[in-house]
Amino acid sequence: MKAILLLFDSLNRHLLSPYGCDWTVTPNFQRLAGHCVQFDRHYVGSMPCMPARRELHTGRCNFLHRSWGPIEPFDDSMPELLKRNGVYTHLISDHQHYWEDGGATYHTRYSSWECVRGQEGDPWKGQVDPPRIPPHLGQASRQDTVNRAYFSGGNKQPLTQVFDLAQEFLQANCTADNWFLHIEPFDPHEPFFAPESYRALYPDGYDGPLFDWPPYDHVTEPLGAAEHCRRQYAALLSMCDHFLGRLLDFMDEKKLWDDTMLIVTTDHGFLLGEHGWWAKNRPPFYEELSHVPLFIWDPRTGRRGQRRQALTQTIDLAPTLLRFFGLSPTRDMQGHDLCPVLRADAPVRSAALFGMFGAHVCVTDGRYVYLRADRPGTALYDYTLLPLHQRAMYAPEELRELTLAGPFSFTKGCRVLKIPMPKDFYPCMSVAKEENRDLLFDLEADPKQLSPLQDRETEQRMLRLMAELMLENDAPEEQYARIGIQKPAH
Repeated sequence: MKAILLLFDSLNRHLLSPYGCDWTVTPNFQRLAGHCVQFDRHYVGSMPCMPARRELHTGRCNFLHRSWGPIEPFDDSMPELLKRNGVYTHLISDHQHYWEDGGATYHTRYSSWECVRGQEGDPWKGQVDPPRIPPHLGQASRQDTVNRAYFSGGNKQPLTQVFDLAQEFLQANCTADNWFLHIEPFDPHEPFFAPESYRALYPDGYDGPLFDWPPYDHVTEPLGAAEHCRRQYAALLSMCDHFLGRLLDFMDEKKLWDDTMLIVTTDHGFLLGEHGWWAKNRPPFYEELSHVPLFIWDPRTGRRGQRRQALTQTIDLAPTLLRFFGLSPTRDMQGHDLCPVLRADAPVRSAALFGMFGAHVCVTDGRYVYLRADRPGTALYDYTLLPLHQRAMYAPEELRELTLAGPFSFTKGCRVLKIPMPKDFYPCMSVAKEENRDLLFDLEADPKQLSPLQDRETEQRMLRLMAELMLENDAPEEQYARIGIQKPAH
């Protein structure tokens, strides 16, 4: 058996034609839906980038215990479990966070891996003299400006290189058995840098400053500029769609559909002006961020061109892949094998917990979604054996007040470092104060989440679901206090 996981970054399901969008050019996502089972209630667990990848490996949410960071010594890594049991695993990615301190233990869990350099602020090409950064709206950076100069004049952008390497691997190994290929392009993550051929699909007459990298903040730009930025995202999305088509062409040509699982999804969505926000992390985790696309082809079931309504999460992907290769999920994995959903839309859970470290804790039952805000003046701790931030080690002064805690149920008997964390530990990953409020939505009556619901009975039911799922996750005691709820007695 063989499996391919294609994980895009920051893919907004609302802009894909299979999910009802009528203005973006995404014919290959539509073609994918015809080949696969399309999931209509698939949610994230832990956000953003590396927390999502930790749960992709471990099959359990981690946002209640730790911020951004590496795979821990006690973690069960799905690619490593496959590797240990005779399945060759290979990662191809241009996702720069894998090569930083806070992600440095993920790619080494695979049998082999290839990295493509140059995305966003990746410290790739050196230039001593400061580059000239053009007038712009939103964000820009010295390093990104330097990197972009190397993708002109016929040089391939990282997205192209990732899919070239994927085709190289598939060409060399398509007749072999027992392998798992993880293809992970950074796009359509910001900045929305795409060739003119894709930008030409979305003409808008904009003649203002460069704007393809929105801030993590409220939308304050003029209407024409904001629309232009959305179209830059759409251009990059269409570029992603093109390369998805290349992968589908190869699977057609080599008849890989006969024995190869294909999973296509993302780590989280992206706000493009919805609710008055750009990007992610700071606003509440609206549907555009938390409710994400998922497509699965499983040759064992043969189900294609169908949709599923069962509630699923990112934590389900590790157990699904392990079972596909005949392996059992570990005791600490809390996700579920999705084969019953693929076969007959059989439910695997009644509710899903999701959120981000130090921000809203959220729960959905598929119809209602409840976002519970942080309470001021409460404590926050990071639990880890590898104290690493996104791009740096913890400073000595951050570690002076640490103690030992645990063990937790999933740490294999290991006690862990308990590190006090300020609520503003990383500004672009902390919730905006004016948005730090509890929100309840009825997604059936209000799918765009425009009118928060005032329903005490439903709120209490969702709170009970949240508390039960936090207990199952062995959440630290202070996390209950942080959102102002009682820990269940059992």
